[in-house]
Amino acid sequence: MKLHRGLRRWAVTATAACLAALGLATGQTTAAQAAVACDVAYTPNTWTTSPGQGGFTANITLKNLGDPLTAWTLAFDFPTTTQKYTPTGWGANWSQTGTRVTGQNLSYNGNLATGGSTNIGFNGTWSGSNPNPPAFTVNNVTCGGGNPQTPSVVTSASSVSVNEGGTATFTARLSSAPTANVTVATTRSSGDTDLSVSSGGSLTFTPSNWNTAQTVTLAAAQDADTTNGTAAFTVGGTGVTSATVNATEVDDDTTQTQSLVVTPAAVTVPEGGSATYTVKPAIQPSANLTVTSTAGSGDADLTVTSGGSLTFTSANWNTAQTVTIGAAQDSDTTNGTRTFTVASTGLTSKTVTATEADDDGPPPAGHVDNPYAGATGYVNPNWKAKAAAEPGGAAVSNTSTAVWLDRIAAIAGSSSVMGLRAHLDAAVTQDAANGSAPLTVQFVIYDLPNRDCSALASNGELLVAENGLNRYKSEYIDPIAAIMSDSKYANLRIVTIIEPDSLPNLVTNLSFAKCAEANSSGAYVQGVQYALNKLHAMSNVYTYIDAAHHAWLGWDSNFNPSVNLFYSTVAGASAGVDSVDGFITNTANTSVTKELYFTINTTVNGTSVRQSKWVDWNWYVDESSFAQALRTALIGKGFKSGLGMLIDTSRNGWGGSARPTGPSTSTVVDTFVNQSRIDRRIHAGNWCNQSGAGLGARPTANPESGLDAYVWIKPPGESDGASKDIPNDEGKKFDRMCDPTYTGNDLNGHNLTGALPDAPLSGQWFSAQFQELVRNAYPPVN
Repeated sequence: MKLHRGLRRWAVTATAACLAALGLATGQTTAAQAAVACDVAYTPNTWTTSPGQGGFTANITLKNLGDPLTAWTLAFDFPTTTQKYTPTGWGANWSQTGTRVTGQNLSYNGNLATGGSTNIGFNGTWSGSNPNPPAFTVNNVTCGGGNPQTPSVVTSASSVSVNEGGTATFTARLSSAPTANVTVATTRSSGDTDLSVSSGGSLTFTPSNWNTAQTVTLAAAQDADTTNGTAAFTVGGTGVTSATVNATEVDDDTTQTQSLVVTPAAVTVPEGGSATYTVKPAIQPSANLTVTSTAGSGDADLTVTSGGSLTFTSANWNTAQTVTIGAAQDSDTTNGTRTFTVASTGLTSKTVTATEADDDGPPPAGHVDNPYAGATGYVNPNWKAKAAAEPGGAAVSNTSTAVWLDRIAAIAGSSSVMGLRAHLDAAVTQDAANGSAPLTVQFVIYDLPNRDCSALASNGELLVAENGLNRYKSEYIDPIAAIMSDSKYANLRIVTIIEPDSLPNLVTNLSFAKCAEANSSGAYVQGVQYALNKLHAMSNVYTYIDAAHHAWLGWDSNFNPSVNLFYSTVAGASAGVDSVDGFITNTANTSVTKELYFTINTTVNGTSVRQSKWVDWNWYVDESSFAQALRTALIGKGFKSGLGMLIDTSRNGWGGSARPTGPSTSTVVDTFVNQSRIDRRIHAGNWCNQSGAGLGARPTANPESGLDAYVWIKPPGESDGASKDIPNDEGKKFDRMCDPTYTGNDLNGHNLTGALPDAPLSGQWFSAQFQELVRNAYPPVN
């Protein structure tokens, strides 16, 4: 069964990301007479190992814009002699001679249809600097033209608006590398003379900086007319094809009507919580403007708690101000509503409708507070057979584990791998054999576009830029919901684990290009909301959102933004905070549930354990304390008081001979923590196939107050990622954090990864890992 991995990012990091060698022209032909035209996106992730040198991972997307190809060779030159390809890469057979690097297609990706693309890449080292290659060729044809082509000027916009008395900007770059330095001038070719070039009128592009956008600033002079003048600006020069940017002056002398801008017009307010809307005037007022928000008819529990009277001046008028609506905690079961009037003297009033999301009502028929309480767990026959075949595995092979739906194809399954309906049918059979106890079956919903945007080992099949969000909805979530809604599964308690790693990546990893794209496009948030809307609408389906783990979100700078993001995402779903049953931590990770021999409040010779290298100023030392604190914060934000938490304990037992039996007696804080901690990883940022890990606490309901269950979401024995590059058609790339020889990066303090050797692709069976987990199980396997 091909599943997932488990990337866990532990803190904020920085990444250099850029695009290079974008071209569209048709050039020479290959021996097969295919007209070659290509587009290459080169995105490096660079880190420093010591001053002036380091390593990098180059992610490359090769897109075919010409005739269909049956084979291809990508080539480029590093700008410096100190940039080196290391013998690890994916998607191509890589080699380097001097500064020249070539990558030849593998058997599975040689065929590229017109418009088709493939993702490839490699790892490398650098010293001095790590500039991007200036140009790329495919089958000896330069991307952007097979023969020297005339570069075109590429502008960020074809038209701009310039406020009278103000400025506006656009950027310019070239479509391909010039053979020599090129000067690009921006000049007004026609139109309103009040519009002019303020700066950037002369730009120089070289064979190495041609793809770096440079800024041109246009200005509109202050005048007394009332005309919105226009002008055309030519951006070009000798040796390039020019572009035109049209500018329009936004005149400030015309008569405009004042009004109130109120956003949104309706809000949902969790009982015991709050919601907000914003207010601002449409144009600059001539005198101070007072705007009030007053409650009208409706539910008296809904009131204005702040922002009831706002003042806008000629200086602050364009900054929206916030009004907060609160919903009192009461004992009724009604989702009350109330209208609030937003008004200012002489202006047309606006209204905002507030709806209380009541948390006192009964759950939907058949929907219980804790789906694990009193229930037996579904045993996946596929996993059971593999576990039972391993030495000692029969003792745990009847343990309930989750099924990962990590691809669209996983829904239907195949002749050798059970699909969603096959698992549900098997769950019905197991339920019938279990007597009167209900049965809980767990599925991981895991296929967002740009999935695991800061990872490599677990990248998914859908991309934001390739209609990924719509495909996620129609080809992935909709079929899952349709199958789960079948009436023959109505007696099952179906638990869904929603998108591991997704929302946490939006908190800490926006420096990664794919994470930034997932954030700016709204793909992660909208995808999670869509999944909640479709799945939680079924009374026997339970939803838990992934919330990373303590060594990822345990710092204030990560914890509080995560709480806000979790709340805003769920509150935006159709049923608001009622859309979720809870959150899960430690999914597919090995962070220990409880450190027994020290807490975050422990001091050693007057020094807090927070100052140790292991804890690193985190506020939590284990998953239990993190999960409890997160639950408290989420309820305080507006989630219902019955919110449940899960902890994945499938691989965090850390037994064996290395497990400490008591606290250290050292008076040195680092020594004390290292000798006392149950979690035996080299660094808390390590996540891939960890050496020394063991099976953790067996799945159990209500293990602690506020926790619905300990669960085994990551099936033990399934790899997190490959130890070396393995070509595949699943979008999974080689991540150095799965390489036991890798000396690490900023994410793990430049330590060894602690990964087991000889690991297969993520989700594939890893016998050596399973046997080690059984040996190091805690509680031990009997």
